[in-house]
Amino acid sequence: MDSTIILKAIGEAGAYAAVGFAAMGSAIGTGLAGSSAIGAWKKCYAQNKPAPFLLLAYAGAPLTQTIYGLLMLIFIKGNIETAPDRWPLYLLVGVAGGIAMGVSAWFQGKAGAGACDSFAETGKGFANNLTVLGVIETVAIFAMVFSLLIL
Repeated sequence: MDSTIILKAIGEAGAYAAVGFAAMGSAIGTGLAGSSAIGAWKKCYAQNKPAPFLLLAYAGAPLTQTIYGLLMLIFIKGNIETAPDRWPLYLLVGVAGGIAMGVSAWFQGKAGAGACDSFAETGKGFANNLTVLGVIETVAIFAMVFSLLIL
């Protein structure tokens, strides 16, 4: 087997790791926030209060990290074609960047769960809660941008 093919495959593993780790974090984050949204809606129904549809914004916030992972995949795969000998960099950047984005999504989901409970109970603070989720989102954006700059 040609060594260039192996090097490209290892570099591509980094590209797929970026989207894979980011997607795992998104799954955990949306699961956490989504579960909280469902519980908050149940409380609203039990109290004969309107169930706020806006909780979906909190539950869905961690999904964007998967998109950032996909962007990293595209950039890494593009670089592999021009410089396959840099495969250790592609692998490291893909894994580290993907994990950073995944952890951001995970904790965004945890914060989103708290936001669901708070907003459903009080009907107040939507913008403040969303701002906190935006700050956590910034970590994933920084991870993606810094990873792309390293490439």
